[in-house]
Amino acid sequence: MFQSLTEKLSAAFKKFRSKGKLTEADVKAGMREIKLALLEADVSFKVVKEFINKVSERAVGSEVLESLLPAQQIVKIVNEELTAVMGGTQSKLQISPEPPTVVMMCGLQGAGKTTHAAKLALMYKKQGKRPMLVACDVYRPAAIKQLEVLGEQIGVPVFSMGTGTSPVKIAEEGVRAAKDKFCDMVFIDTAGRLHIDDDLMNELIAIREKVRPTEILLTVDAMIGQDAVNVAEKFNEALDITGVILTKLDGDTRGGAALSVRQVTGKPIKFIGTGEKTDAIEPFYPDRMASRILGMGDVLSLIEKAEAAFDEKQAAELEKKMREQSFTLDDFLEQFKQIKKMGSLDQLMAMMPGMNQTALKGASVDEKAVGRIEAIIYSMTPEERAKPELLNYSRKQRVAAGSGTKIQDVNRLLKQFEQTQKLMKQFSSSQKGRRGRPRFPF
Repeated sequence: MFQSLTEKLSAAFKKFRSKGKLTEADVKAGMREIKLALLEADVSFKVVKEFINKVSERAVGSEVLESLLPAQQIVKIVNEELTAVMGGTQSKLQISPEPPTVVMMCGLQGAGKTTHAAKLALMYKKQGKRPMLVACDVYRPAAIKQLEVLGEQIGVPVFSMGTGTSPVKIAEEGVRAAKDKFCDMVFIDTAGRLHIDDDLMNELIAIREKVRPTEILLTVDAMIGQDAVNVAEKFNEALDITGVILTKLDGDTRGGAALSVRQVTGKPIKFIGTGEKTDAIEPFYPDRMASRILGMGDVLSLIEKAEAAFDEKQAAELEKKMREQSFTLDDFLEQFKQIKKMGSLDQLMAMMPGMNQTALKGASVDEKAVGRIEAIIYSMTPEERAKPELLNYSRKQRVAAGSGTKIQDVNRLLKQFEQTQKLMKQFSSSQKGRRGRPRFPF
């Protein structure tokens, strides 16, 4: 996400850094490039104009132009103003003091309401909540079935009354059913249209009046660019939405919607969709997103992903194995699985500070690699996994045949495992003699 914008902003900052001292003319020229970069990223003209004026006003001050590192000061100012444009601080989902918390999902057809209703239900289920999904889209073919399938996947109950009932009635009965079943969160999946029309809005207004939702979240497809802002404006005027979910942000290299929606509607972006899987959703942090846009990475989100993926008990066991140098191929496979839980590797690399996005352009990460490693290791006997040195040529041939791979793939895996063992041995040796429990960077 934001790849194109990040590249253009980096080029503008590079020109600032190539000069020692900066003049007002230098700042003006740089602001022109930043302005063009934002407009090409499909950011609203009004938002760009206000943003450039604020940054320019701060950048031409004496504390910047006369500082020892004026270029870094300008980057700092741009970072702060980008954060402000996107809302300043994280806006959390409001939880009703009297359960259930009712969240009404709305948006155009194809924006991702149904999948993101399920994603939110799963997110809050993991936080200890008892969510229920309510199927109010009685118009789109198979919409109810889609929600039921998603509900089954994530283990969340789905309330539906078929296609012959009024969506307003379904929403009302769904909330009542949630109370009866002691569910403390309700996510109402409403119908969308290919474009905004009066019938759609009147139906949504009727549902809002009947169930009085705690939150009205608008799902907006980030890939439609400037149109995303227009959609958000119209829904906000009719429904007075409480927040926005930007979907398909992982496929948007420009990022204009993320930079415009908050400023134009006055309503915060609360979540972003980052993929197709049911766990591919993140809370929206304006400061972290600004850092990503400026190529500074997003270490906090990376840490949170790691904490969610790695089991503390398994980490303690791994630490013990490293100290005792008893790390096996089963342990090796388990670590790959844990890393895979954190998401796609290209997304993780984009969160690392200093990662050159231009260098990564066109590079592909083989997501099937873990599957091949798993097949190879599971084709070994328990004894071979514990003692890889037993794998002679004939055994390797058997493992390759059993896993549907080549003997070269088996050799490559064993080489990687050997290198990992050496690295762990070095860490183990370096920790000896230190007081307290050893700490490993895994």
